[in-house]
Amino acid sequence: MPITRSGMRNQVIENLSVVAPPGEQFVACAHGMTGPSPWVDGLIGGLGALIMQMFRDYYFVTLTNTSVVVNRAGRIANRPKEIVAAIPVASGAIGEVRKGKIWGKIYIQFPGEDKPTKINVHRIWNADLDKFAAAAASNAHIPGPTAGQ
Repeated sequence: MPITRSGMRNQVIENLSVVAPPGEQFVACAHGMTGPSPWVDGLIGGLGALIMQMFRDYYFVTLTNTSVVVNRAGRIANRPKEIVAAIPVASGAIGEVRKGKIWGKIYIQFPGEDKPTKINVHRIWNADLDKFAAAAASNAHIPGPTAGQ
């Protein structure tokens, strides 16, 4: 079970490498959850927070040189599961990226959905959020991968 950010990223890239077309470059990867701000869980606490977790969806969002790939993530083990969507970056899949002190947000436009889905992302993924923000700002230019991440 991957615990570190790099361990989770490596597992996602390993799974996607099997289905990715030749020449696909992995740029950034972030783990997050849908629903209201995670701060709400701390405010309601106890059983209420546990119930709130039941209504959240967990995802890995991966940016490649051509696409945004969204995988489901396990609730407990944080393992990548099936691919939910693979959306061309040029289509404007990344609507907006907001970095916060603890929790940032990525807004992903899923095909067939009326409005973008908000995915809350913890600050340990901030370096990756910067790359998502660059892709959102300029769909034509995707930043290259950095070594060691």
